Amino acid sequence: MKIIKKSNQINSILDQYNNTGFVPTMGTLHDGHISLIKRSKKENSKTVVSIFVNPTQFNNKNDFKTYPRNLNKDINLLKKLKVDYVYLPTVNQIYNDKQFSKIILNKSQKILCAKFRKGHFEGVLDVLNRFTKLIKPKIIFMGEKDYQQFFLVHNFIKKKYKISVYPCKTIRHKNKAALSSRNSLLNKANFKKTGLIANELINLKKIIMKNKAKPASLIKKFKDNVIKKYNIKIEYLECRNLKNLSANLHNKPFRLFIAYYLNGVRLIDNF
Repeated sequence: MKIIKKSNQINSILDQYNNTGFVPTMGTLHDGHISLIKRSKKENSKTVVSIFVNPTQFNNKNDFKTYPRNLNKDINLLKKLKVDYVYLPTVNQIYNDKQFSKIILNKSQKILCAKFRKGHFEGVLDVLNRFTKLIKPKIIFMGEKDYQQFFLVHNFIKKKYKISVYPCKTIRHKNKAALSSRNSLLNKANFKKTGLIANELINLKKIIMKNKAKPASLIKKFKDNVIKKYNIKIEYLECRNLKNLSANLHNKPFRLFIAYYLNGVRLIDNF
């Protein structure tokens, strides 16, 4: 495994390969990341994993400051997984190149997390735009836990670079809570709550599927119940069309999206 820190270095090294898989991460790796890496290794001759806590996608300075970091542990894990290249750029290495245009979301894209986290997805798309130009992967692998992120990145990268972005299913704990780096910020009692909430959301989706004519009333009743029951603050809880993330379901496949705060920690999930 080779660790690369300079952008010009990774560009020259990877230029010789045409079958590279790329797994972008912000570190604090868990089984969800491992599943992405294993899939990349299976489908590509070379795999690159980046670890970069991207400041431009944080709309809250304290959130960026407290985001969990464990680089040494991550490096040891990546060695065990026999990753080919690990990219550890600095902020200056990534954002020193001024040739990239500012990314602006359109009105229809400013939903769910984009509505509440101003500049978040612009930051995500900006950094992945830069990564993609440097690494030139054949495939980018992303998890479905943040389905909106996958949706936006897939459309942006495919249109600009003609590169595939593969979705990988959300990996969950036995209690059904989605694996997340932010889980490390929760104590045992609150982590247990995330599993209970996940199970309630799974049941809610089943109920909505049987009563598609009135999801709004079902969601309101659910929110009133779980807010009191688990002492959480729900930022949003919405059903969205799976194909285009519009609010128009029209009896089409849909996902149930949630963002909530549990003891000050923001968590997202979808079912």
